[in-house]
Amino acid sequence: MTNFNKTSSFASASSSSRINEGLKSYMVFVYRNMSVALAISGLVAFLFSLNQSLMAAIHGTPLGMIIMIAPIAIAFLFGFKIQSMTFESARNIFLLFAALMGASLSSVFLVYTGESIARTFFITASMFLALSIYGQTTNRDLTQLGSFMMMGLIGIIVASIVNIFLKSSPLGFVISLLSVVVFVGLTMYDTQKIKNMYYALENSSADSNTAKKVALMGSLSLYMDFINLFLALLRFFGDRRD
Repeated sequence: MTNFNKTSSFASASSSSRINEGLKSYMVFVYRNMSVALAISGLVAFLFSLNQSLMAAIHGTPLGMIIMIAPIAIAFLFGFKIQSMTFESARNIFLLFAALMGASLSSVFLVYTGESIARTFFITASMFLALSIYGQTTNRDLTQLGSFMMMGLIGIIVASIVNIFLKSSPLGFVISLLSVVVFVGLTMYDTQKIKNMYYALENSSADSNTAKKVALMGSLSLYMDFINLFLALLRFFGDRRD
């Protein structure tokens, strides 16, 4: 009996170690894809901002509207069609999405100074890292938090549409403040959700291609959390151009 317990404990420890190593590799894969997408968006936005003719052509014009809508369309396509894609195709679409987001985000250089954009980026990165670590390590179930934050996100979208017509500065301030709160919560929730998806995949018969595509969806979720948190914080920490 004693030998059996020792053998059982050893097997349990070995299995736990294998899962922990697998989770570590899985999360690194998620963060790597997210980081590549963020780098592409940042580079495209910066390069666009250096070309005044290009900026004039895409912002405040029908072309600019197309560039703003295109990432939304691609995100929906990505979500609905990813199961029938190869991982390589899904990753290429994700990178195309990131490039189009960068073109759209280049407008922030028209409103805020480059120094304040860089400062806000590092503030966002520090917050995101801390929130994501908490989401991955906490034993608290964040499912209810995620549901509450999703309702808050819907409220923000509705309020933002209303404020397009009202052009209310106080309402804009409230929307920005709520956006910070919502995407702080979603960052923690999405990180825990990605971790839980790993365990679900580990216990299923999913092949590596499926697992990588699920991880890529996680990368997209965290990418959107980061971008929206950055934009919300920029309204508070960004220095407007004269």
